[in-house]
Amino acid sequence: MDRRFLTVLGVSLVFALVVSSVFYQMTAHSGTSNKTDTSNMKDMVVATHPMGVGVMVKPPDVKIMKVPPDAFPKGAFIKVEDVLDRPVISNILIDEPILEGRLAAKGSGLGLAPTIPVGMRAVSVRVNDVAGVAGFVLPGMHVDVLVTGRPPNGEGDMTSTCLQNILVLSAGQNMQADARGQAMSAPTVTLLVTPEQAETLTLAGADGHVQLVLRNSSDQTMEKTPGRYITELYTGRRPAALEKPEAAPKPRPRAVAAAPAPAPVPVAVAPPPPPPPDQVVVIRGTTRTVETIPNGAKN
Repeated sequence: MDRRFLTVLGVSLVFALVVSSVFYQMTAHSGTSNKTDTSNMKDMVVATHPMGVGVMVKPPDVKIMKVPPDAFPKGAFIKVEDVLDRPVISNILIDEPILEGRLAAKGSGLGLAPTIPVGMRAVSVRVNDVAGVAGFVLPGMHVDVLVTGRPPNGEGDMTSTCLQNILVLSAGQNMQADARGQAMSAPTVTLLVTPEQAETLTLAGADGHVQLVLRNSSDQTMEKTPGRYITELYTGRRPAALEKPEAAPKPRPRAVAAAPAPAPVPVAVAPPPPPPPDQVVVIRGTTRTVETIPNGAKN
C-alpha cells in the first residue's frame, strides 16, 4: 500500500475517535443534567378537562403534573385535596393550572352564589324573546335596563332608562355562553347589581314593564336621557306640562331722578386769640425790671 494513503487513513481514524469521545461526553452530561432536573420537578394540580363557572371540583376533574420550579405559577396548588369540593368561579381549560383566584372558598355554595362579589347582589329579571333581545343576552354581556309605565301625575305612559352598564351573570339556568356562540332562549336573566340598583330593578319590574338593551362591553359611557312619553311617539312633542316656557324679556331698568344736593351747613369759626401784650425792660443801675403795657395803651 501507498504510505501516503495509510497516513491519511490513520489521521482520519484518530479524528473520528476524538469527535466520538467529545460527543459521548456531551451526551452523558446532558443525560445527567436531565436526571437532576427531573428530580427537582415540582407537583402542580391541573385540570383534566375544561370546567365552567359553578362546577364543583371532584377527583376526576384534576390531576398532578410535574413542572420545573421556575414554571410553578403563583397561587397554584401542589395537593389535590386542597381543591376538592370547591366551586369554580372562572373558566378553567384543560391542562390549565388550578389557581386560588379561580376557586371559591370551600362551603360557599353551588352554582351562582360563589360568583357574586362581596357587596354586590344578583337579581333575576323575567324577559321574553323581545325583551331579551331575541335571546341574544348571554352571560358576560352588559345591558341597559329600560322601564315603561305611567309615572305619578304624568300625562300618559313613558319609557326611561333606569340602569346602565349592568353585567349579565346568567341566562336562565346557564352561567356560560353556548359553545357555538348561538342564542339561548331564557325566560329569566340574572344581573349583577349593587343593593341600591337591586331596589330600583325590583321596583321597575313591579310597577312597569322591563326591557333589556344590549351594549358594547367596552363602552363605559353613562348617557343622561330625559325619557320619552307616549305623546312624543305620535305628535313629536312633549306634554305641555313638561315643556319649558319661553323666557320673558327682562324689563329695562327705569331711570331714577337725581336727588337735590343738600344745603351747605354753616361752620362756626373760632375767633383769633388776642395778641400778646407789649413788654418794656427797664434797667436802673443794677436793677432790671420788666413792665407790661396793656393792649390799646399805646395810643
